[in-house]
Amino acid sequence: MKILILASALLLPAFALAAVPDPKDPAVQLAEARKLADSLKYQTGVIPLRGDLAAVTVADGYKYLSPADTETVLAGIWKNPAQHDLLGMIVPANFDPIRFGSWAVVITYVGDGYVKDDDAAKIDYTDLMKKMQDSAAAENKTRVANGYPPIQLVGWAATPRYDASTHKLYWAREIKFGDLPQHTLNYNIRILGRSGVLVLNAVAAMPQLRDVERATPTLLSMVDFKRGNRYADFNQGTDKVATYGIAALVAGGIAAKVGLFKGIWVAILALKKFIIIGALAVSRWVSKWWNKLRGREPSTKPASPTASLEPPAGSA
Repeated sequence: MKILILASALLLPAFALAAVPDPKDPAVQLAEARKLADSLKYQTGVIPLRGDLAAVTVADGYKYLSPADTETVLAGIWKNPAQHDLLGMIVPANFDPIRFGSWAVVITYVGDGYVKDDDAAKIDYTDLMKKMQDSAAAENKTRVANGYPPIQLVGWAATPRYDASTHKLYWAREIKFGDLPQHTLNYNIRILGRSGVLVLNAVAAMPQLRDVERATPTLLSMVDFKRGNRYADFNQGTDKVATYGIAALVAGGIAAKVGLFKGIWVAILALKKFIIIGALAVSRWVSKWWNKLRGREPSTKPASPTASLEPPAGSA
């Protein structure tokens, strides 16, 4: 199956740029990131998404960021390419975009039409993963020849699950980039609607899998289409039908069709976040600056370079 690999081939130039260190003084980078983080305006309650299309009903323990604030996090703080189709971001209540270990769920929408789900119960996900892994391995020859790191699709971190009553689907893939020891979590939630799909992608690493898994039922309940745009509102006589089904949705058909944000690019986004945050912790001096910018008093004991970047126990 070529679709996942076509998507990944499109993404690699952005990933290559992601690994280039920022020439600015690390303390200046931290100060700039802290200023942007402090400017974010978190929201609660019921948040409409693109007018009457859908809504987020923010549950206790979570917050919402507008498309503009989401762009600030993704592009301004995590230094990812600018995106213009964002519907916002859901984050845990203790979210801090410059804390190593924080995770978030980015919301977008793809209006390709009504996705038929009649193949959902027939899909052999073990076979589907094997096909994607084979394609990834074959494509790595071209990536390496062009100077890009290989991508290894390790396997399912969570096997796809589809609820036919709510028309909501979720799954997770474990991905390894090059020789980096930190594997990336590509956690996906899809909500099917009358004219398209709400796309929820978690920006996280493998250590956050349990946190995201625990949050998934709540995330699924928080986001839905509004009346008139729901899956049950489909009109066979007038409405557009998508050219792909559930299998292609899982394999990455949207990524190949519409570009960077609709597939494993979010895995690269997550990796880039950790590259940026980790690269700032290259000395005790930077560690001291990190504590200062986060309002902590420096420790009197020698600290490892990354000690101040770890989240408190039990945090996301």
